[in-house]
Formats: sequence, C-alpha cells, structure tokens
Amino acid sequence: MSEEEKPPKEGLIEFYSSYRELFEFFCNNTTIHGAIRLVCSRNNRMKTAFWLVLFLVTFGLMYWQFGLLFGQYFSYPVNINVNINTDKLNFPAVTVCTLNPYRYQSILKDLEELDQDTQQILFDLYQYNGTGIQGRIPSSRRRRSTSPLPYPLEKVAVGDGKYRQTRSLNNGSTEDEMQVKRREWNIGFKLCNETGGDCFYQTYSSGVDAIMEWYRFHYINILSRVPLESEIDEEQLENFILACRFNDGSCSEGVYAHFHHAVYGNCYTFKENSSSSNNKWSSSLPGVKNGLTLILRADQHDYIPLFSSVAGARILVHGQNDTAFMDDRGFNIQPGVETSIAMKKETISRLGDTYSDCTEDGSDVDVKNLYNSSYTQQTCVRSCFQAHMINRCGCAYAFYPLPQGQEYCDYKKYKSWGHCYYKLSNEFASDDLKCFAKCRQPCLCSVMMLQDGYSRWPTAVSEKGWVLHLLSKQQTNVTERNGVAKVNIYFENLNYKTIQESPNINTEFSLRGSTNRPDACPSLVSCLQIPFYSSRFQ
Repeated sequence: MSEEEKPPKEGLIEFYSSYRELFEFFCNNTTIHGAIRLVCSRNNRMKTAFWLVLFLVTFGLMYWQFGLLFGQYFSYPVNINVNINTDKLNFPAVTVCTLNPYRYQSILKDLEELDQDTQQILFDLYQYNGTGIQGRIPSSRRRRSTSPLPYPLEKVAVGDGKYRQTRSLNNGSTEDEMQVKRREWNIGFKLCNETGGDCFYQTYSSGVDAIMEWYRFHYINILSRVPLESEIDEEQLENFILACRFNDGSCSEGVYAHFHHAVYGNCYTFKENSSSSNNKWSSSLPGVKNGLTLILRADQHDYIPLFSSVAGARILVHGQNDTAFMDDRGFNIQPGVETSIAMKKETISRLGDTYSDCTEDGSDVDVKNLYNSSYTQQTCVRSCFQAHMINRCGCAYAFYPLPQGQEYCDYKKYKSWGHCYYKLSNEFASDDLKCFAKCRQPCLCSVMMLQDGYSRWPTAVSEKGWVLHLLSKQQTNVTERNGVAKVNIYFENLNYKTIQESPNINTEFSLRGSTNRPDACPSLVSCLQIPFYSSRFQ
C-alpha cells in the first residue's frame, strides 16, 4: 500500500472544527435515549425541534432530581427511634421551699419602711387599713415623717405616649375619684435614665399586679444590701420538714442540702449523697411506698407579708446535677392536702455536629455559665441576661448569681438601673438579645413527666385526733390541718421512654473485592453506596 493510501493516524486528543461536529459525535455515541434522534431527524426541522425540546426537558428534570437528592443529603435528616425500656431507675432530685422569704437582720429596718409605704399606698388607693398585720405595720394613716421611698406609684392615663398624664395617689381626692377605671387609668411608677431625658411608666391595669411589682422592685434594691457573707440564723427558722420517708424507710442523714431562695424562702433539696459509700437513692419498684414522702409545715405566716399572697409550699422535681429553678417548672402544694405526684421518665438523645444545633456540655456556647451546676438551657439563658445586665446597666440583677468583681443593683448606688432593667427585660422577652439563639439545647437530657392528684389530709376524723396530736408533740405547735401538708413523689412504673436520633442517610465507602488490588474499585461512583432508611418507631 502506498503512503498516500494509508489512513490518517488518530491523535491522543481529537479536535473538531465546529461545535456542530462535536454535537453530532456526542449524539451518535451517547447512550442517552433520544440524543441520536437529533441527528437522524435533521432533515425534518419539526422532528428536530421536537426532539431538542424533549432532550432539554429531560436533562432539566434530571438535574432537578439531582438538586433534590443533594438538598436532602445536606439537610442531614434523622430517624426518630422510640424505645420503651424497663430497669431500675435513679430517683431525681426534689426541692421544696417554704414560700416565706427570710428577713435578714441587716435589712430589717429597710423592709419595715417598705411595708409602711406599701400599707400607706393601699390606704390611699383602696382605703384599705392594714393596721397591725403581722405586728409590723403602724396604725397611722398619714405617711411617716421620714422621706418616702423613691419611684412612688401613680395613676397613669391610658395612652401610647412616652410621657403620660399622671395623678398622685395621695392628693386629697375622694374615694370615688381614686377608683381605678380600666378604660381611663392604669397604675404604675416612673423610671428615668441618668439624665432624666428618657422616661417611661411601668404600668399595670391591675392594682394588685402594680403594687406587687412595685414592692418587688424595691425589695430587689433592699436585698442587694445583704452582705455576701451573711448567714441565716437557723434558730429563727421554724422546723419545716416534719417527717421524711424514702423507699419505705426513714430518710438518712445527709440526704438533703439546704439553701435560701430570695423569693421562695428556705429550701431543701433531697438527692443522692455522693460522699456516702452506701448510696441507695434509686427505685427498684414503683408505687408510693418506694418513693419520697414528706410532711411539711405550711403555716400561713409570712416573713414578708406583702411579697407573696400564697400559702403552702413550692416543689420542683429536677435532675441530680441541675440547678433548681423554682420559677420555671416548680408548682405550689396546698396546706391541708395530700399531694401525690406520679413520675414517668423520658430521655432525649439528639445528634450533634451537622445534624442539629445542640451542645454536648455547653463548652462550645459563647456564654459563661454562672451557676455551679451542669449545663442546661436555663442556666445559659440566665447567665446571658446577667452578662447583658452588667454590660448595659453597670450592675448585676439580684436574683441571679453575682460574677466575680461585680455588685448587685441598688438605686442608692445606681440611680437609673430600674430604667435600664425593664427595657432590657423587654428586649430579652422578644429575644432581641439573642440569648435563646446562643443558648442551645443539650444533646442529651432527661425529663420527668409528672401527673398529680390531691386528697384531703388529715381526714375529718383524724384532724382532731391522733395525727395533729402527734405532730403537735414534735415542738411544732401544729393545731389545725391548714398548718401542714403532705406530698408523695414516686415512679408510676419503671418503664421509661428513650427518644434517640440516628442518621437517615448513611454514607459508606467500601472496596469491592480484595483491598490489596489497586483496580478493585474501578470508579468512585461505583464505590459510593447511599442506603436510605425511613423513620421507624419501635
């Protein structure tokens, strides 16, 4: 064969003179159905247009499906696995409080002045004479000779303006004139910034709410004057726990810890004793006899009579290492009543990392935990608010832990802290401070589902009989059923629910054949296995 007849040698990379040739080569050699039709029907423009439209539509649908698949994959879906287990359960911590805030000796004079001013306001507003209540309130109807407390309560005209028409409560008006009309007047007190240029009224439509919030605001200032090293005189605290039984036996020593709450008074937390080698704070059987039973003194004597109008005790069931937030999940029990609380345990385990915005232990949360306890969302949110309070107002809120080197707010030192606090509270409630966004849920948490029941206790027969007689012999001076309360806390059953998340899409790389062979995996696509699992409930 001559040199002229030899076929041209194929190059390593073939270049085409036009996109048309490249497109025809693609259509003639691809396995995509319909692509060959674009070349075969080029003599008929109608067919070519039809197959071109069909080709583009199918390609678009294919990439749309790819988008859905990748979107689902990068959304990191999870399965919810619900299991019911039966096992011996650790008993949670139980905190009970007296609902009687303690009067520290260092602030007795300030509290008495606050009580006097409050009684005067009650008389000026509602013609209520509280003379002689608790033996602390003077009988004079006139305001005491000393200067009254700042931020007096006023009648505030209903309106949206920052500066509203006000009327003093003791301006000599008649009783009919001083009645609060819901549509015309509210009750509140005026708060201003340091310069006095920005003022607003903290108002309430209910006179009861206004007086209690006004009292609470002044109580916070007084509470900040209690020395940090101040201790409660235990001799002045009456016996609160009259009887305690756990697992059908008497409570052992060291089973509870004592602390004082500024609002709910003297509190006791019953939990396991970590220092004891014989720790049996668990339940192996359900029922009342295998739980915690307390008999509490629930006198209606208030150490701070105008701060709370509730009689009985406050109770909270929480985790062993959690802080007792009595405001959040606590509830009151009535005097003269036996309260039975049945518990069911639920454990929630969330997937972290890319699957959900949860935290393992709070170490990756940009909020310093001020509480001496394990991380919870409540501890983080309050620590976040306290940090904003110090940054914006220059002092700390008295009901939250005090950071080192700071001091609590008091209008004698920080005149405008109330103006700053109430504005900050509104921002906190609307999450403008982003505290709830910063404070993520823990990945692993346990909750107790509670169901309560009530019955009269003691009964009408035993009320005048042996029950109160025996209690009165314990140097408690209990003579009537409204002075005591009984509470039973127990597991309804030992079944507990676990709610666990698992990945919905698992990505597994596996080499087919021998791992020693370099050609065992011919392509990455053939080695990528993505099994799909639907949600399953057990």
